[in-house]
Amino acid sequence: MAYQYIDEQAIRSYCEAVFEQCGFSTQDSQDITDVLLTADLYGIESHGVQRLIRYYQAIQEGSIIADAPWETVFETPLSKVIDAPRSMGQIMAKLGMNTAIEKAKQHGVGLVTVRGTNHFGIAGYYTQMAAQADMLGICMTNTEAIAVPTFGRKAMLGTNPIAVSMPADPIDFLFDVSTTVVTRGKIEVYNKNEKPLHDGWAADQTGESCTDAQQVLSHIIGKLGGGIFPVGGAAEETGSHKGYGLGLIVELFTSILGGGTTSPHVKRSGNSDTTFFFAAIDYGLFGDKTIIKKRMSELLEELRQSPKAEGRTRIYTHGEKEQESLLQKKQSGIPINDKTLSEMRMIGETLAIEPTIYNLQGQQKEV
Repeated sequence: MAYQYIDEQAIRSYCEAVFEQCGFSTQDSQDITDVLLTADLYGIESHGVQRLIRYYQAIQEGSIIADAPWETVFETPLSKVIDAPRSMGQIMAKLGMNTAIEKAKQHGVGLVTVRGTNHFGIAGYYTQMAAQADMLGICMTNTEAIAVPTFGRKAMLGTNPIAVSMPADPIDFLFDVSTTVVTRGKIEVYNKNEKPLHDGWAADQTGESCTDAQQVLSHIIGKLGGGIFPVGGAAEETGSHKGYGLGLIVELFTSILGGGTTSPHVKRSGNSDTTFFFAAIDYGLFGDKTIIKKRMSELLEELRQSPKAEGRTRIYTHGEKEQESLLQKKQSGIPINDKTLSEMRMIGETLAIEPTIYNLQGQQKEV
């Protein structure tokens, strides 16, 4: 499949114009776009601008409203529950984490849930907000049911990602993973590239492994059975029950604590009924922050310098690959799948945004 390597700023300007044309303020358009572009810069294509078509369709159908109202339904000095029906996920997620950070500055800990909202991009974006405020950050979200439980054949839990960030030198610890083997976005990318899925990624309607990306997606959308396996795959011997349990833990911290919709009942591909959880923790609650950060930094360096497996030359710590990808793509441009580029141009044409104004073109490469 061919990819166009396009300058980051060109994509950024174009996406901001799209969101402004859809009724979002300049600031909100910049914020939404920044989350999308951060995913692409990190090398996480599944959650980057390839998701623009999903957001655009949700806006057109009314499950995302640019100026959707929100309200606080419960609050303590340490916690807050926000109800935000039909809101844009990235906007409410930034509000949620910023609120958690402010509470943590005052009281040491801030805990926030946001319910009734939409897909928010990569969870690690929000934990990094806490790390940049010199705090430990945690973020989770439930999603539409897409994961089959261990020994099951019907999707009952979401991809339900968990992200954690902790300040460290020379690079922050950034852990951001789904509790499923892969995300729906990655299945979408494989489908666009007309590539078969790896065995053990997803199940068909009988619960057996399925490598047909189109079939998996259509069955998820149509609620016809099957879905993605939890981390650990299909069997307890490979740890399936661990991924299944982690998905349930995310459900506890999001929809259960936040009073939102649980994954089996999330409708419309997760538009307007997902729930987020954010935590910001001032790690100075546990002692001298300089010493704690130094301990974390030393542990990460020990891991990187530990003996390598045969044929391997490097051990990464979480967050390294993302930062290296970011630096490289700021120089080379961001690779955009030709099908994604066609979707972006279609959206621009519909909204009367001229692609050439934003130089939405690049050097083609086969990937």
